[in-house]
Amino acid sequence: MTKIRTRTALAAAAVVGLGLIAVPAGVGAKSNKTTLHAHLTSLNNSGANGMATVTVTGNKLDASIDVTGLLADAPHAAHIHFGATATHECPTQANAGLDNQLATLEGLPFYGPVVVSFTTSGDTSPASVLAITRYSTAPGGVIDYNRNSIKTQRAVAKAIAAGEGVVVIHGVDYNNSLGYDFGAGVSDLDPSLPAEATDLAACGVLVPKP
Repeated sequence: MTKIRTRTALAAAAVVGLGLIAVPAGVGAKSNKTTLHAHLTSLNNSGANGMATVTVTGNKLDASIDVTGLLADAPHAAHIHFGATATHECPTQANAGLDNQLATLEGLPFYGPVVVSFTTSGDTSPASVLAITRYSTAPGGVIDYNRNSIKTQRAVAKAIAAGEGVVVIHGVDYNNSLGYDFGAGVSDLDPSLPAEATDLAACGVLVPKP
């Protein structure tokens, strides 16, 4: 009996030495998921406001955006912006030019360039920044957007998880014409588009959930 107990003890010691003690799943493991929220507030007196939620897992994002008060039945480009030299915040109306229209490029020092495009289908990279036909058209003035497993660069995902990403919604009906027109000039991103189609409608910083 003594020999059996001794062998059992030695076997147990060997297992410990090899690091093979079984540990219940999840014990000691650190989750690599980070969930962030952004309160989207109106810019350019658009009247738009809402919430964006992004969950970062590795280099993939799950995103949902709920916004009301937008120009109905018109495409609204939506992105995550990030820049290493940006201040990781939203601009204010005080940052607009003499025309008092806050354009996309005027916000770059604050939120940086586009790193994720919230298109409804296809590519979600910065290459789709102006893929107007693949963004939500806000039926009834509402965006209810959900898309999972959006791939991005690992360094970008890490920055977003750290709270350095900014969500921006575009599209403003300055003259209440119920559509985009050139009454407010041309877009600072593409002169073939009206400024109304690309100027800032709402913005919010993605903050890690407590």
